[in-house]
Amino acid sequence: MSVNIQLEWTPNPSTLKYVVDRRLLGSGAVNITSKDDAQAKSPLARKLMDIRGVMAVMVGTNFVTVTKGDEGEWDELNDSVMATLDSHLEANEPVVDEAAVAAARQQSTGDGSVVSRIQDILDSEIRPAVAQDGGDITLDRFEDGVVYLHMKGSCAGCPSSTATLKMGIESRLREIIPEVNEVVSV
Repeated sequence: MSVNIQLEWTPNPSTLKYVVDRRLLGSGAVNITSKDDAQAKSPLARKLMDIRGVMAVMVGTNFVTVTKGDEGEWDELNDSVMATLDSHLEANEPVVDEAAVAAARQQSTGDGSVVSRIQDILDSEIRPAVAQDGGDITLDRFEDGVVYLHMKGSCAGCPSSTATLKMGIESRLREIIPEVNEVVSV
């Protein structure tokens, strides 16, 4: 089965977004930042992490975001990433281990209505917007008025992520949820 892959630049110069013409994940995103993580969660990420220079992989609903390290050059990496994506997806091999992903999502971020409201805003407004740039943002915890978020994919290390975090996410959460005083990245 032929696959169409489109390359998109992200605001993070170390990250590229590969959009595919098929569903890779039902919802959300799976962030892979180590070979051990790839081994446990994603056969596709495992192959991509074996490419010299690839430091992180995020699988979204219809895209894969690849982050390179200092030793990687996009001219060389892009060819290998495209070939790996093409061969893996054309062979119709599994992209993620659904059981491992479900177990990771079951981990609680906390209890209470404030956490639920924060999660609802993240899921309905913020995550879809940052996914367009090849990133993802997930809730780590809410403590003493502070929302702790994980920046993933192109958001991790992006030069504009601090502005997005403070002027965008923090402003929106404080506007809707008075208990929120600050938003920080972990």
